Amino acid sequence: MILHSTPLVKMISHVFLLCLMASISSMASTIQSSSPPSEESKTYIVHMDETKMATLQSSLAGSKKWHEAVFDSILELSAQEAREEEGEASSPQLLYAYNTVLSGFSAKLSPKQASSLEKIDGFLYSFPDVLLNLHTTHTPQFLGLKPGAGLWSQSSMASDVIIGVIDSGIWPEHESFQGNHFSPIPKNWKGKCEAGTNFSSNNCNRKLIGATAFWKGYEASGGFINETTEFKSVRDSEGHGTHTASTAAGNLISGASLFGNAKGSMTGMRYTARVAAYKACWSTGCANSDVLAAVDRAVADGVNVLSLSLGGGPQDYYADSIAIATFGAIQKGVFVSCSGGNSGPSAFTVSNAAPWITTVAASYIDRSFPTLVTLGDGRTFKGASLYVGKPTKQLPLVYGSNAGGEDAEYCQSGTLTRKLVQGKMVLCDRGFNGRAEKGENVKFNGGLAMLLLNSEDDGEELLADTHVLPGSSLGATASAAIKKYISSSKNPTAMIKFLGTVYGDPAPISAAFSSRGPNIMSEDIIKPDVTAPGMNILAAWPPSLSPTLLASDKRHVSFNIISGTSMSCPHVSGLAALLKSVHFNWSPAAIKSALMTTAYTVNNRNSSIIDISSGSPATPFDFGSGHVDPERASNPGLVYDITPNNYLEYLCSLNYTSKQMSAFARRTYRCSKRSVRPAAQLNYPSFSVLLSSDKPNSVSTHTRIVTNVGAARCKYTVQVRQPNKVTVNVVPKVLDFSKIGQKLSYKVTFVGNGRKGQSGYSFGHLIWTCNEFTVRSPIAVAWQ
Repeated sequence: MILHSTPLVKMISHVFLLCLMASISSMASTIQSSSPPSEESKTYIVHMDETKMATLQSSLAGSKKWHEAVFDSILELSAQEAREEEGEASSPQLLYAYNTVLSGFSAKLSPKQASSLEKIDGFLYSFPDVLLNLHTTHTPQFLGLKPGAGLWSQSSMASDVIIGVIDSGIWPEHESFQGNHFSPIPKNWKGKCEAGTNFSSNNCNRKLIGATAFWKGYEASGGFINETTEFKSVRDSEGHGTHTASTAAGNLISGASLFGNAKGSMTGMRYTARVAAYKACWSTGCANSDVLAAVDRAVADGVNVLSLSLGGGPQDYYADSIAIATFGAIQKGVFVSCSGGNSGPSAFTVSNAAPWITTVAASYIDRSFPTLVTLGDGRTFKGASLYVGKPTKQLPLVYGSNAGGEDAEYCQSGTLTRKLVQGKMVLCDRGFNGRAEKGENVKFNGGLAMLLLNSEDDGEELLADTHVLPGSSLGATASAAIKKYISSSKNPTAMIKFLGTVYGDPAPISAAFSSRGPNIMSEDIIKPDVTAPGMNILAAWPPSLSPTLLASDKRHVSFNIISGTSMSCPHVSGLAALLKSVHFNWSPAAIKSALMTTAYTVNNRNSSIIDISSGSPATPFDFGSGHVDPERASNPGLVYDITPNNYLEYLCSLNYTSKQMSAFARRTYRCSKRSVRPAAQLNYPSFSVLLSSDKPNSVSTHTRIVTNVGAARCKYTVQVRQPNKVTVNVVPKVLDFSKIGQKLSYKVTFVGNGRKGQSGYSFGHLIWTCNEFTVRSPIAVAWQ
């Protein structure tokens, strides 16, 4: 992953009788055997029938755990096959047992051992483990949060809310996580503070109340933990987890900055929340099996909100460990926020797109770190950088073959030539290696400065980085102009001036890197759901690390500025914790609905939010329902609620097999005609409408139910901005509520007015209004 997962009588079969005869000590010694597994062995995540496992556990009468008995049967079957083939059985290895958000286990098995699972009554299905990837002081003010008022009033911040952060760990000594002024740990907390390398139980406190690390799956998949640079504990050696945890729930700290940039008070969105850190991500990624174990433990421990800034690419929900685990979490009432991914601006790239997950896109805030790049001919261009220093001199420019050999335009290691680069400013195209790493390579070869050039796909996005030498990013237009200048000038030169921190920029803006919809797994659900600050975010950082994580960078900082949907996700996690404080009984779906229907789609200049990659107005595929507005979300007027069973019924509409459905139901589950709920009938707070391109007057009817959580008596009227080539009819056009908690339904009929063969997408919205309440749902229409 990336840092952003039969009747009872038949169950007591011959296999189980054999497994019950094996002793616990025999199993333990076999599992812990030091003999290496066969080369073909790999980690599998195994789903078991929860009801049958509960019955088995009861039959064992406390002599052992159900997963131990199941594993004994695998050992016996493996040994039996080895005897039949006159060979030697490889030793399977049990990694984790999952008991809370799913029923199953992960284990390192040979292909034959994996196939033997089919012989065990209660087995549902399994799939191989994979690695995922890890996908930030001014943001509270930008979001409208004010000390002592609204969601940040003393009464709203007093209740105990626990945010579980599944990431690369945490730096416990950071002032963001000190608990001196906190009340005692909530009595319902069941978690632990587990000791490990450079981490003791004393590192936890009334703020950081839980800490657990998971690495069995990572190591089983071939991941190597270098204990000279990494910690086999929850201590963070990457910085990512510390950054995300402090964004969601870090303490209020004055005087925070990065080398003087973004100086001010830094605070998490729900700064009085408790934090539980679950480390499941290491230097090269996060194993699905470890992430599953982390989610399972977090929910069992008693977290209220889960934040996961990690993930893989889009994939079917039944094969997506994050989707499966988080479904188990929302069944327990835990709100889940996930990053949407950093594969934008390409379409169909959004990940973590299961409908029960709140999928978060990334956008700019009104703060930037501009530079001024002046060419030798007098032209100037705006860039961005976190480098702090005096302006450079007017330096000779070199690029591509004038700077080195093959691929020198990307400034990769070994591509630059010292005699061509020394004393000069080097142009480096984005791509293939890290942005700060490019500058490091320039510096190693004697270069004095760097300009980081965008491609057309990157658009005008200006990423600010803490370069190890004077450096600046430039947008696509400026990049093209400078390339033209360098090819036409005999002595091209440029200088960079660093302008520090600037406020008041137009914002929000949809970030180019933020992954886009449509949702490739199920286009009938709009994803992402919302957008939140994710560009150039300041948050806590392990003081043992440099801001670039480059080996040559010897600078150490306590705060860092980085970008990604990894940064926008914990903003929403913290905001969900705020809403949980004032609406503790709201379901995860209700909190999600409140965030979505109160989101806005205009910037601070009252113009449409722009997609930086194209310069055009952003659409629901860029930002979902819009940019989160926490104060409005705390009193949304109406909410669209969804039960876990509704989600199962929706999955049936995707024609999933009984085996695929079993991962979510945790038992054998067969869809019937009565149990199918298409997206048009799922009570989602947005509308994704699929119309036939073969029929000029294609029709799609959607039903929704809204619950009154605003004023007891309120008459809502509907307003619709119709998508292009679509007629929208709402019945009824008025919803008259007489009490809190009352539910009313309405239907929306979409009729396509396009010609036969119509293609593409069009967008609109539906709004219910009553006095101060505005409940907005985006509409996306696709012709198929």
